[in-house]
Amino acid sequence: MRRFSLTLFAVLFLAAFPAAAQQILPHSLGHWAATPNVGEPFRVSGPPSVIPIASQPVLIEYGWTSTESANYTSAAGNSDGMQASVFKMKDPSGAYGLYSFLRTPDMARADFSEHSSTSHDRALILIGNLVLDIEGQDLTRFQSEIKSLIAAARTHAQDGPLPELWQHLPERNRVEESDRYILGPHALNQLFPGNLGDSLGFSKGAEAELAHYKLGAHDAILLIADFPTPQLAAQKMGELQKEFNINGSKGGSGSPEFFAERSFTLIAVVSGASTQAEANTLLDQIQSGTEFTWDEPTFQFKEPSIEMMVVGAIVGTGFICCFALVAGLAFGGFRLFIKRLLPGKVFDQESQVQVLQLGLGSKPINAEDFYGYSAPAVGGSPVDKNLPDRIALRIFR
Repeated sequence: MRRFSLTLFAVLFLAAFPAAAQQILPHSLGHWAATPNVGEPFRVSGPPSVIPIASQPVLIEYGWTSTESANYTSAAGNSDGMQASVFKMKDPSGAYGLYSFLRTPDMARADFSEHSSTSHDRALILIGNLVLDIEGQDLTRFQSEIKSLIAAARTHAQDGPLPELWQHLPERNRVEESDRYILGPHALNQLFPGNLGDSLGFSKGAEAELAHYKLGAHDAILLIADFPTPQLAAQKMGELQKEFNINGSKGGSGSPEFFAERSFTLIAVVSGASTQAEANTLLDQIQSGTEFTWDEPTFQFKEPSIEMMVVGAIVGTGFICCFALVAGLAFGGFRLFIKRLLPGKVFDQESQVQVLQLGLGSKPINAEDFYGYSAPAVGGSPVDKNLPDRIALRIFR
């Protein structure tokens, strides 16, 4: 029994050690100390209380893994302080989506990071796969503390590419900071009317982005959904037209009217436009940017005629002959010029000239022609150059 207790204690200790090592929020910020929130441990394993209950399923859609939350209060005992919560997501894309979902219209862009927003009493910062949510009174007084908190969280963040679907949103008449990145039906149903969430196709790999626009006196919402293939986008477009009142497909049914258009892998849906022409001011600006070129040959081979091949062969041979003639004349002329300028110095030196006579003519054979003047000894013994010509011929026969 005692051994079992020790084993259980060791397992619990080893399991708690990595959790403590992975703590993101620091225990102090300068002269501020961190204390756990009331009713919550310093490291939260369930949905935190700072997120409304209706929005907690959205965390799962964005890939939420854990949350830490703590209050930072001054050691001097005054009322200065702030509450910080950090949401850890599976990847930066999910963190970007949660950041856009939590951002409110009263929050302006800040310079804490590339994606950060602040208001009088709240700051929201995206750091890799982490979303830092800070609340307090007049946060402009605590810029240095916020930056220290960001620096501490950055050491635990995982960087990666962010979604680029927002680049397809038209900029004209768009409400500032109204874009939202969506990865599931719960977030879509809270941000877009008509209850499209379960029918848009998130289970098939779709991702969506929306933003608010001013169309005259109307406040319209443009939703863009991107699908893995054009075939899936075309199929989903047909299903939406059968289920919802899109482009007048169910006129007179009393259902909310939407205007939609497909562009390759993108489906754009407008809500709040009074006419098709008004919706087209947004839909006409949506371009997928995908090009298919499998039916556009990049190279065409045309076989030359027999006459052209014969003429080409003759011309090529002529060029080769001309090159050989010019090269031979150049080499011979250079050799003659050097022999005239430096006779016996470069070419035809006596120590290098060796002539072999076959004795085919009437001229007698000279034995010295078989050896150069600087020829080495044969077999380690000197060669007698006074041998008769017949003996020298017999040796090399």
